[in-house]
Amino acid sequence: MHRIALIDDDTELCSMLQEYFQGEGLLVHSCYDGTGGLEAARSQEWDLVILDVCLPDLNGFELLAELRTQSDVPVLMLTGRGEVVDKVVGLEIGADDYLAKPFEPRELLARVRAIIRRHRKAGAPPSPDSRTLTAADLVLHAGSRLVYVNGKQVPLTNVEFTILQMLLTAEGNLVSREDISLHALNRELAPFDRSIDVHISNLRRKLGSAPWGGGRITTIRGAGYLYTAFEQADDTTDRNGPDDNDDEDRALGSR
Repeated sequence: MHRIALIDDDTELCSMLQEYFQGEGLLVHSCYDGTGGLEAARSQEWDLVILDVCLPDLNGFELLAELRTQSDVPVLMLTGRGEVVDKVVGLEIGADDYLAKPFEPRELLARVRAIIRRHRKAGAPPSPDSRTLTAADLVLHAGSRLVYVNGKQVPLTNVEFTILQMLLTAEGNLVSREDISLHALNRELAPFDRSIDVHISNLRRKLGSAPWGGGRITTIRGAGYLYTAFEQADDTTDRNGPDDNDDEDRALGSR
């Protein structure tokens, strides 16, 4: 039975979700404040933490930032409807996904199962055909799920690693936003969903500039993304311009 820590000060919601999830084979432990939630989250082995942004004494962002210094447990954040900044900040701090309130329990259950499935797959023993992917100074080890840039390890979330692996495997060809959503987030791409944009922005920031001075990941506006290999840098820059300064990244950084 999968074990979930639910951190939310809405006691009625917690009670309802505990009963609903138990019927689906999930064990839920509820905490109603940030301090107690943080203590529970880092002292137990959980398959997932569901974390509300608005908490008494310690908000969800502060809790997540502290938790990420000690644990890579998957975290799904609950945000207020329409609070785009909350969603972006949560993903930048290290949340795996978010869901806006109010929500349908079935949708939350689907998100929970997708995150747990993705996290368990990431922690599985390497398969015999696990490959090492290299692009100039970047090396990705599929088996160990480690990434190095210029010999230095770059810590990535499970979602970020999966996206980067997809881009490198495509060998400089376009990877659509729809494919990224299906394989990295385990769900179909929803209208106005900025999750992928935030994960791409985080990847660009963590990986830094390419050896040739340009961006590593190019946005093909309205279609998807591609990883710019060293030998493609000049041609890609001519076609698309500097990818780190596209409209999507400027919008994300404008808050």
